[in-house]
Amino acid sequence: METGSTRFIRPLLMTLRISANRLSGLALCTAIIAACSTALEDPMAHADPSPEGAFIELPQGRIHAVVQGQGPDLVMIHGANGNARDFSFDLIDRMADEFRVIAFDRPGFGFSDDFGGPESPVLQADILRVAAAEIGIEDPIILGHSYGGAVALAWALRAPNDVAGLTLLAPASHPWPGELGIWYRLSASALGQHLVLPLISRFAPRAAVERSLEGVFAPDPVPEGYLDHLGLDLTLRSGQLRLNANQIDSLKGHVEAMAGGYPALTMPIEVLHGTSDTTVGLQYHSERLEAEVESVNLTRLEDVGHMPHHARPEEVADAIRRVATRRAQD
Repeated sequence: METGSTRFIRPLLMTLRISANRLSGLALCTAIIAACSTALEDPMAHADPSPEGAFIELPQGRIHAVVQGQGPDLVMIHGANGNARDFSFDLIDRMADEFRVIAFDRPGFGFSDDFGGPESPVLQADILRVAAAEIGIEDPIILGHSYGGAVALAWALRAPNDVAGLTLLAPASHPWPGELGIWYRLSASALGQHLVLPLISRFAPRAAVERSLEGVFAPDPVPEGYLDHLGLDLTLRSGQLRLNANQIDSLKGHVEAMAGGYPALTMPIEVLHGTSDTTVGLQYHSERLEAEVESVNLTRLEDVGHMPHHARPEEVADAIRRVATRRAQD
């Protein structure tokens, strides 16, 4: 991931945020106390959104999926600490006239059961593959955003003959230089898991969530109504925050193990990555995929941040269509 200091701690991991923060322990504790104190003065109203989709029953638990449209299967996999609502805000409707769109909540996120808290992208991909088979998904195009890009790549590595192609948005695909910053180390520690994250889950004010989202989307604006659509309660549950922290903490080792298999992928792969993305570094991830995998076509989105499906949704839609066209021509 891209190194460099950040302007402030983003305690709510709305998406994959890995960088080399160099914040002192005192400053971190001060930030946590300040956030909680603000919350006591201005508590956030927590909505209770209902599931938008249906549940797929598996022996180990349920996977929630939003299914819409008809046509070739298009699976969507969200990023860190997100859920399928990230796609139902716009992208599902945009593609449902051409595809049967299936947007999963990853295990432990949104309305899906946690399945014992799988930390590796491979284990998550295996669970979603079983869920996909249960509802008759065949030869899908798989779209993955950020951490979901790692899960999409794991799916392709595990079942290369059963995947029509990949559309990857700012994917976390490779190990990056440096170590996680102090916030990420703390959130995955016993102290963070049992004290800090529960405090954030209980007391985080809406203003802190909004600032976190602004940092994730920057330099692009957060779409009006996005936070309410995503669901505050869904993103602030302490169990989900703990799972998300553990997944981020372990991701570097998992993608390092996966990366050696990428050159063998032959399905069409379209990658879109913003040149202003400070969350997942273009040069450490998508540009390495482009260099290592012959079937990758990388589109660099000038002056776009980490959320290309919101900043440039029609370019993302065109990339999905290109995958379908390339697959038909094979």
